[in-house]
Amino acid sequence: MKLLVIASVGGAIGAGLRFLVNQAFAARGLAVSFPWHTFAVNVIGSFLMGVVYVVINERLGGSPEWRTFLATGILGGLTTFSAFSLDVMNLMADGNGLSLRAGAYIAGSVVISIAALFAGVSITRMGLGT
Repeated sequence: MKLLVIASVGGAIGAGLRFLVNQAFAARGLAVSFPWHTFAVNVIGSFLMGVVYVVINERLGGSPEWRTFLATGILGGLTTFSAFSLDVMNLMADGNGLSLRAGAYIAGSVVISIAALFAGVSITRMGLGT
């Protein structure tokens, strides 16, 4: 229960940060022709996930509280792409490079997630009669 509360607090902070980034890009007219706001949080979040990974595992002894607050909470609320990036790194480390598992995870996550979004849109529209 303690880790759930820690993740929830961090997630609220991350979601708030994402909202502020979206607003900042929109205010400058930068989210019109290309989703720069999403691109920025994905890249920044992935970079920060790398920093958090090293700090937690090499300096803080793998603290589950800090990992939950920073990685799952804040960075998960900011962007789930950072968690995807960490998963890819771990799969590559396990297979000593870009293994079949890592490649399948990358391709499957991107393609199947996008297909699932389209399926959700289509099924919901059919269900609502729109």
